[in-house]
Amino acid sequence: MLILRPYQQSAIDAIYAYFGDQAGNPLIVIPTAGGKALVLAAFVQGVLAQWPDQRILIITHVRELIAQNHAELLGQWPDAPAGIYSAGLGRRDLHTQVLFAGIQSIHKRAYDVQRCDLVLIDEAHLIPRASDTMYRRFLDDLAIINPYLKIIGFTATPYRLDSGLLHKGEDALFTDIAYEVSVRSLIEQGFLCPLVSKAPGVRLDVTGVGSRGGEFIPKDLQAAVDQDPITRAAVDEIVTYGESRRSWLVFCAGVDHAIHVRDAIRTRGICCESIFGDTPKTERDAIVTAFKKGQIRALASMGVLTTGFNAPTVDLIAMLRPTKSAGLYVQMAGRGTRLFPGKDNCLVLDFAGNVACHGPIDMVKPKDKGEGDGEVPVKECPDCHSILPAATRTCPDCGHEFPAPEVKIEATASSLEILSLNRPQWVAVDDVSYYLHEKPGKPPSLRVEYLCGMVRHQEWVCLQHTGYARQKAVAWWQSRAPGLPVPTSVDVALDLSDELRWPVEIAVRPSGRFTEIVGARFPQEIAP
Repeated sequence: MLILRPYQQSAIDAIYAYFGDQAGNPLIVIPTAGGKALVLAAFVQGVLAQWPDQRILIITHVRELIAQNHAELLGQWPDAPAGIYSAGLGRRDLHTQVLFAGIQSIHKRAYDVQRCDLVLIDEAHLIPRASDTMYRRFLDDLAIINPYLKIIGFTATPYRLDSGLLHKGEDALFTDIAYEVSVRSLIEQGFLCPLVSKAPGVRLDVTGVGSRGGEFIPKDLQAAVDQDPITRAAVDEIVTYGESRRSWLVFCAGVDHAIHVRDAIRTRGICCESIFGDTPKTERDAIVTAFKKGQIRALASMGVLTTGFNAPTVDLIAMLRPTKSAGLYVQMAGRGTRLFPGKDNCLVLDFAGNVACHGPIDMVKPKDKGEGDGEVPVKECPDCHSILPAATRTCPDCGHEFPAPEVKIEATASSLEILSLNRPQWVAVDDVSYYLHEKPGKPPSLRVEYLCGMVRHQEWVCLQHTGYARQKAVAWWQSRAPGLPVPTSVDVALDLSDELRWPVEIAVRPSGRFTEIVGARFPQEIAP
């Protein structure tokens, strides 16, 4: 029997809720290793159980993902009317009711596919924004055949390097985020493996490396970092830190760089292979299979293994590839978040300065066009070399106490520490106030202010919104007014605010320059 995790079921519920009262192309955001393939499978099975005549197309660009998603559906539903259309997989099952396809193989075949009711796009962040692309032309043709076509995107990173959030801006294919769950939330719930980081002694220098399209120019980047003394020193650190770790994944800045890293690791007596985008399919499959079985301890890669690569044993990631792409950075780090027996965490060695550039992966905020390339403030623990947010007072890995900063002005600042991935801090609530909050072009919301000592924390309850925002508002109201109907307007909510019970504590954590409220405890939930 198929049993979904709570957030996976919430993602499916959010899709139905979205199309219940909106028209658009929503996004479902689930982190790497969060089980998107299972969500896809369960959603497809549920749709066909209710509407047996629907035709569903699941498309992506990576053949490994095509095979994985197809296998996941058959694993849950062996009799599924599903097929594959992919030249890379040697399958052309064009007319099955559920079709898993590679966009490169099928983009000219819309009129052969004919009527399609639902398109699910995996790794949706890889669709270019431009309207004249194989994705967009294919989808436009499908919409001509069926004007009622629905499109849903699935991704772990809802943004692109060159144009920001997928659902914002001119020519955006997607219109809304219908559901999102964070890396931090899944780690805290035990569904993903924690990541830890150490600051290596070797730092790659990309000073003077040019950029094109918002990313480093590949040839110039490789020339800057593919230096033999640097490679040997970095590999020495990888070998030292990796001594007690099982599977190493090294991301490199070019093909030659990956070969040189591979050879340097081999000279230390470690079994290592290299893999690139043009590695022949048979050879690539054999290397990946051997790596997953533990026959190969390390892989040095360039341009691959950031999408559709599922190796739960990976417990060390070395970044020797600097990138300005927040999405690529998150995808690289995400290769280590899968759970595996005996794996307590995954160590990330960032030689490339990516943490400083983008921040911890659970707090990445993609830059808008025109924003600078300033670094995220971080610091290194002098005892254990962990990389920490600049405001950290106590190292969570070794307990080192940083000296208190000099207070230059008197302030009533929060006592929160900026500790990414740590559990939220519970603070006592002294008072609660409710207000109408209005924003031009948006439905009004209920602003809730919690007085906690000298600090006020705020949250916004979107009772008049739709989709996932409304679902969250309903859950918020039901936790504070059990049995009381959930209002559909803020005015009614304000009239009933005296009926709402106050939490005695709220859980807060940093979110950019502000704080985010992520939990509440009520009197009966506090142990005596």
